[in-house]
Amino acid sequence: MISKTIECPKCKNHVTISGEPSEKVNIICPKCNTKGVFTVPGVKSKSEDVAIEIKNLSKIFKDVRAVDDISFNVKKGEIYGFLGPNGAGKTTTIKAMLGLIHTDSGEIKINGYDVQNDGIKARESVGFLPEKVSFYDNLTPVQTLSFFCELKGVDKSIIPTLLKDVGLDEAMNRKVGTFSKGMTQLLGIAQAVIGNPSVYILDEPSSGLDPRWVKVVRDRIKSLNEQGATIIFSSHILSEVESLCDRVAIIDKGKLIAEDTISNLNKYLHIKPRLSIQIKDLNGKVPDVIKKLEGVEATEASGNILFITCESAIRSKAIAALEKAGFEIIDITTLNPSLEDAFIKLIDRRGN
Repeated sequence: MISKTIECPKCKNHVTISGEPSEKVNIICPKCNTKGVFTVPGVKSKSEDVAIEIKNLSKIFKDVRAVDDISFNVKKGEIYGFLGPNGAGKTTTIKAMLGLIHTDSGEIKINGYDVQNDGIKARESVGFLPEKVSFYDNLTPVQTLSFFCELKGVDKSIIPTLLKDVGLDEAMNRKVGTFSKGMTQLLGIAQAVIGNPSVYILDEPSSGLDPRWVKVVRDRIKSLNEQGATIIFSSHILSEVESLCDRVAIIDKGKLIAEDTISNLNKYLHIKPRLSIQIKDLNGKVPDVIKKLEGVEATEASGNILFITCESAIRSKAIAALEKAGFEIIDITTLNPSLEDAFIKLIDRRGN
């Protein structure tokens, strides 16, 4: 925080302002009520923009290197997706971030606090949802959240709002033992929100949930982020990650193999858009005119839909060739590359 005294341009009164480097501060002169905007001098340090910092993290279980020298940063205010196949090292990394396991090497900081040397301070600002949520079956949601409020020193009056925000207000007096997996997961999110943490670490928040509960979880993640929270979550649901995340990291066999925005990953991997062409009476067969067309990289037919992968310059030629051959085109759609395309290509490339 920087404090600076400036002179009002109208009445020459001295006004003291405070703010972070490069922050724009609205000013009203207390003497003449002149309004203005002042930019605090200085450049904000890059470290101040980082909520989670991981450097050269490694963890070995007997002869298995679960996490192998990975490094990445999660910026303040972003939603960061952490992806990988089963056994890739996602949960091990998350446990290390929370200080739940001892690492063999590396450094982890949350909001500037070292997890190993200053773990209590690091975890004070974290809301955590484990992969497998478990609560006492004989307690109600109200009793459960009361327990966590006491642990965190938070006023229990927030409990009804917490339950309403995740859609459990009508079940607040039921025993948790009667809850479905989705309801238990939502209670876990309500627990994580207690104390308004600035960072959320969510391990497979939508795992095993039906579409109704997935939407509730997704909406809650969006809402927390809109309120300024930083969120990192692992997931197997690629469409969920694609719709929520600013950036994604992909881990495989303990190593970080990619980290970027989804669009940049697709560019790096040279994944091209596909044409989806609905053709009358196609009946699952790829037309010979498309098979012979130079520049077409891949084709697939399903029912009356023809999928073509090619450069953009070839698309018009493909459509013209189909029309010239007498095919009746009903609809044309361009399918942009998805996170699933990038994920599969990266894992396949690594396997080869």
